[in-house]
Amino acid sequence: MTETPRKTRFLAFAEAFEAVFFDQYGVLHDGRRLYPGTLTTLEALKARGVGVAVLSNSGKSADANARRLERIGVSRDLYDRFVTSGDVARELLVSDASPVADLAAARCLIIRSYGEDTLAEDLGLRETDDPAEADLVVIGGSQADKIPLEDYARRLRPAAERGAPCVCTNPDKWMLTENGPRPAAGAIAAEYARMGGPVSWIGKPYPAIYQRAARLLACAEPSRVLCVGDSVEHDVVGARRFGAAAALFRTGILDGVDDARIAALCVEHAVVPDLIARGFEA
Repeated sequence: MTETPRKTRFLAFAEAFEAVFFDQYGVLHDGRRLYPGTLTTLEALKARGVGVAVLSNSGKSADANARRLERIGVSRDLYDRFVTSGDVARELLVSDASPVADLAAARCLIIRSYGEDTLAEDLGLRETDDPAEADLVVIGGSQADKIPLEDYARRLRPAAERGAPCVCTNPDKWMLTENGPRPAAGAIAAEYARMGGPVSWIGKPYPAIYQRAARLLACAEPSRVLCVGDSVEHDVVGARRFGAAAALFRTGILDGVDDARIAALCVEHAVVPDLIARGFEA
């Protein structure tokens, strides 16, 4: 049973928008459990007719992510759409804008996180473990809690030096682990780019994922959208590039980060969020 919704500071701000795009990790949950107020806030927004989408820099499909959300307590009727960078990347790879001319013949090296990843199966990709023969590199996840970043760079160097195109389906530079923040897929892709490999970045803060969510929610005006996240670099910058409002939560990767550091991040990325809160109930 959920709590009776109350007008929190965040809800009072968010309910004025036509749609709200929520980050997943670090905003709705910490990977294991929901943050306080998640369910009541989603219920209240839906009751007020606000469109709700969950946007995730995940290389996995929306359906795989939705199933994971269900397991920790968020039913699908609490939001309208789940949009992942992985699904946007799937669209790119089969489009005329694909960085690979003949996807069916391409040999693909995939860097994954743990668990289910159906991109190769969905697209019929021919996978390879040899970076020296890869025609395409897909970086969709990270196991940097166990594999050092320099090991990833060493493995990918032959593909980067050959100029094999890379699609990064998760631009996040940091991820939450049981041992604290560790380099995420975006950090691995940045190493690939540093070594000279061409990278197509899919996900926040890049526009395509926001545009897809807006289309799915039939929201034509970005200024009527509020984007909520825990990253200045990805969530606030992405909202501003899209033309939306931004709420920054001091949860997830910003948990315990002081005011001075948050202000410095805003200066570094030349953005200012419309709202800063310590979570849904603050």
